[in-house]
Amino acid sequence: MPSSIRLKRISDRIKEDLSELLLKGVQDPRLTGVQVTDVRVDRELAFADVFVSAVEGQARKKEVLSGLEHASGFLRSQLAANIELRTFPRLRFHWDPTPERADHIERLLASLRNEASSAPQAEEQADDETEDSAGNE
Repeated sequence: MPSSIRLKRISDRIKEDLSELLLKGVQDPRLTGVQVTDVRVDRELAFADVFVSAVEGQARKKEVLSGLEHASGFLRSQLAANIELRTFPRLRFHWDPTPERADHIERLLASLRNEASSAPQAEEQADDETEDSAGNE
């Protein structure tokens, strides 16, 4: 069995080469804008779990995964030609919701920042109004 360092290197190489293939080597319109977010190879090198996402998010999940399954034989053969392994792992594609979650968290943080920056201004205005009304009496 390969060491964990070697597995990491193989995973990184598959991710790099697959990203390039999806960008330049595949003509399928279903696969435009697809990003490989992670690759995990099992210890026996039987499977490579490939995690992908698209800019459009969940709306394209089904389309992207079916396109990848359709192209998996081609992708595997191209990767096997570039990466020397005795047997090349079978590719299994999974949707990665992490980029969408990160975007959602970023929007929440931005709204909290906006609320926090507007709260001191509202307090200052309230203080100014109470001072004005106290001075008029």
